[in-house]
Amino acid sequence: MPNVYARRIGVFASAVALASLTSLVNAPAAQAAPPAPISASAARSYLATVTPRAEGSSSGYSRDLFPHWSTVSGSCNTRETVLKRDGVNVVQDSSCAAVSGSWYSEYDGATWTAASDLDIDHVVALSEAWRSGASSWTTAKRQQFANDLTRPQLIAVTDNVNQGKGDLDPAEWLPSRTAYRCTYARMWVHVKQYWGLSMDSAEKNTLVNVLGGC
Repeated sequence: MPNVYARRIGVFASAVALASLTSLVNAPAAQAAPPAPISASAARSYLATVTPRAEGSSSGYSRDLFPHWSTVSGSCNTRETVLKRDGVNVVQDSSCAAVSGSWYSEYDGATWTAASDLDIDHVVALSEAWRSGASSWTTAKRQQFANDLTRPQLIAVTDNVNQGKGDLDPAEWLPSRTAYRCTYARMWVHVKQYWGLSMDSAEKNTLVNVLGGC
């Protein structure tokens, strides 16, 4: 009788182990992505404290006032670091350039296998930041903003989609892939909150509406 009981325990343990292994095999792969933004509830709470301000002038703006891409390590700069982070099975050459891999563009749902098809989007565009308060920053602070890998400010996306977005804020542009709009709104609010950048009325209202459905 003890032997039968032991065999049953052994069979049960084997079944549990097999089920665990199967769940691991079938589990979705981790999605390569920027740092997670604040939650929708945290974003809504922050927006409730925001007093809208009219956008400032673009006078004096130049991308050169936001130096990028900065060296991160060795020959790897911020662009190559984001390509590595946001891609799957990315292979880099001795100069850190991505020579192969796969990238899923969250904005439009396209998948690319050539790094040349991707831009690194500044979620809050540099000129948008300039009009929202960055015009008064030092160049060193603007450089930190333009190369911010800690907040969800940089993301690899389809190049022409990024170019179509330009320097538009959420009142003027949102990802065509509606499933990503909540995440995008959280990213936008996170970046503006951290860097102390202002919002205009239309921008805030759009973010409130998007996050209200999250």
